[in-house]
Amino acid sequence: MTPLPLRVLLVDDNDVYRSTLVLLLHGRDGIEVVGEVADGSEVAAAVAEFAPDVVVMDYRLPGLQGDEAAAAVHAIAPGVAVICLTAEATPEERTRVLAAGVSALLEKGCSTAEIVDAIRSAGTP
Repeated sequence: MTPLPLRVLLVDDNDVYRSTLVLLLHGRDGIEVVGEVADGSEVAAAVAEFAPDVVVMDYRLPGLQGDEAAAAVHAIAPGVAVICLTAEATPEERTRVLAAGVSALLEKGCSTAEIVDAIRSAGTP
């Protein structure tokens, strides 16, 4: 029996970056992008709507920053893993987002393989 794919919600306010992630993840074995949003304040509602296993989101978002959005995800769906991507973050921001319970904090310049590995690691019980 083939395991169900990991359901992924993408959150990034940059439409081009978000669309690129969708294209890069599309067709990856064991991964299904189930939704996408552009604003941190939409994350909790999107988690309730799409029931993802993993949320991959930008750290800097309109509405809520990565640490706040991760806390919102965990408040409504404690079992959902959160991965944050960032172009830049201060040491204090990194500490806050890791303290919010994210599974991984990756640089936006990382490889597709690193993102896929992080999704698979975070989404596997």
